[in-house]
Amino acid sequence: MQNSINLKNATVEDIPLIQSIAEQTWRPTYGHILTEEQTLFMLDMMYSSESLTRQFETNTFIFAYEDETPLGFAGFEPKDDAVMKLHKLYMLPAAQGKGIGKLLIQEVAKYAKQQGLKFVHLNVNRNNKAIGFYEKQGFKIIREEDINIGNDYWMNDYVMQLDV
Repeated sequence: MQNSINLKNATVEDIPLIQSIAEQTWRPTYGHILTEEQTLFMLDMMYSSESLTRQFETNTFIFAYEDETPLGFAGFEPKDDAVMKLHKLYMLPAAQGKGIGKLLIQEVAKYAKQQGLKFVHLNVNRNNKAIGFYEKQGFKIIREEDINIGNDYWMNDYVMQLDV
């Protein structure tokens, strides 16, 4: 019998689960790109309970589960009358390559379309191997962006766009 993937909207009560998945995915994803100090700084900046509580005011978070096991999540919000911004898309390392990220992107695109938006945008580090994954999902690089996030740290990203 094949296990089924289910999507579930997150609530503020799910913040510890979001934090757990982020903690398990960040070093395998960014360990070759960021120093440990920058990783700790960014995890605190983006995934502290206070930060995530604020994000829930404007962002939707969706979990992907296989049966009862959480495998990953997406976090996104409408930015204007045309763009849904995909802020976060993380799969546990053991869950990568199973089509779950693709499923979450399709769900974000569905939300965007339902709200009359035309595009999904995301930022991805210019040295992140996930660029190829996003391109396979239909995203195209539309520009480079360098963002000072404080503490002398920078995010050196591509902005990618998916037409919905």
